Amino acid sequence: MYELFIGNKNYSSWSLRPWVLMQARDIAFTEHVMPFQPGSSYESFRKFSPTGKVPCLRHDDLVVWDTIGIAGYLAERHAGLWPDDRRARTWARCAAAEMHSSFMALRNTCGMSVGVRVRLRAWPDALKADIRRIDELWNEGLTRFGGPFLAGEQFSIVDAFYCPVAFRVQTYDIPLSPRAAEYASRLLQLPAMRAWEAAGLAEPWRDQAHDDEVLQYGDVVADLRAPVAA
Repeated sequence: MYELFIGNKNYSSWSLRPWVLMQARDIAFTEHVMPFQPGSSYESFRKFSPTGKVPCLRHDDLVVWDTIGIAGYLAERHAGLWPDDRRARTWARCAAAEMHSSFMALRNTCGMSVGVRVRLRAWPDALKADIRRIDELWNEGLTRFGGPFLAGEQFSIVDAFYCPVAFRVQTYDIPLSPRAAEYASRLLQLPAMRAWEAAGLAEPWRDQAHDDEVLQYGDVVADLRAPVAA
């Protein structure tokens, strides 16, 4: 049985990727939610992850870390997590790698916080450039491979890598072209994404560092999360 260690569902975009992939593709696993600690989580997370970070997958005597590593390991064991078609598979791998390594302005300005709605005070040029590139990339995949997902008919690793962007689109009301906006909505309506969101809203924890990141660039206009007990 797989064991997947993840952070708070409200905040942890990296944890979402393998979690939603495994849920959407019916890969059974045991979930361990490890709330972020005040200051640094490194020492507490080192008990299960060699990097002191989430996500981390354990399977028998193997420890698999980082979203790229986890996705690759799962793809070796479960058919169809990458598209069968060579062209679609190559494109999907490149698009997933681009998400893994790029879009710093989007990450920094629009931190993931599933349970709030935020009005940004400004839209820096670097953020606009990231949004344009994501819009372009989503339209390219949907057009070339016919949809409804980025590389064809099945939800695959590349879609899982962009699921955190869909939550950011919802939180920050990010403008997209019609087809890209429809794709973001499609991701948000997946049963796995709705389950993640519901769990994130119900979490009894707050992480001040993540909340402060949101407030650095925008104003919270709605907080849908369950109140934290005093």
